[in-house]
Amino acid sequence: MTKVAIVFHSGYGHTAKQAEAVRNGVARTKASPILIPVEEADNHWDDLKAADAIIFGSPTYMGSVSGEFKAFADKSSKVWFEQGWKDKIAAGFTNSSSLNGDKHSTLQQLSLLAAQHGMHWVSLGLMPGNNSSTGSNEDLNRLGASLGAMAQSNADQGPEHGPIPSDLETAAHLGERVATIATQFAAAKKVAA
Repeated sequence: MTKVAIVFHSGYGHTAKQAEAVRNGVARTKASPILIPVEEADNHWDDLKAADAIIFGSPTYMGSVSGEFKAFADKSSKVWFEQGWKDKIAAGFTNSSSLNGDKHSTLQQLSLLAAQHGMHWVSLGLMPGNNSSTGSNEDLNRLGASLGAMAQSNADQGPEHGPIPSDLETAAHLGERVATIATQFAAAKKVAA
C-alpha cells in the first residue's frame, strides 16, 4: 500500500484543518495517509522514511514558512546528507489571512526543500478558479495557484470559520493527486526493477 505522510505546522489551527483535508484526499485512494505535526516530527522520522510521498504544509508568516516548519526543514538535513528522501513524491500547501499574502513564496520554499532532497514535486494540477464573471469563491483553486494548494482564513476568526469549503476541497484534490501519482510511480519502479 502506498504511504503518504503529511508533515505540517499550524499556529492557530487553520493549516491543521487544511492538512486534514489533504489527508481526506489521500484517503479517497487506496493509499494510507499519516498526519505529522512538526512538533511531533522527532517521533516520526521512520514514518517519513517509509513514506512513498511527503506533503509539506506550513502557514505563510511574513512571506515565508513558519519558524517551526523551518526548524523541521533544518533538522531534515541529516536525511538530506544520506539522501533518504531521494525519489519520493512531494507536494505542498499553505494558508494565510490575506488572499495573496505572499503564499507563493512559501510554496516555493517547500518545493525547494523537496528539490534539495532529490524529490519529485507534484503541482496542484488545477486551472485557476474564480477568474471570470461566472466564477465564485466556491470554485476549486479560487486563489489561482499552480505550485501547490493555497487557502485563506480570516485573521480575526478561528479555524471553525476557515479555510472555506472550496479551499479545503482544493487541498483534498492535492492529497488525492499526490496519492495517485505516488501509487503510479511505485508501480512503475516495480516494473523497472
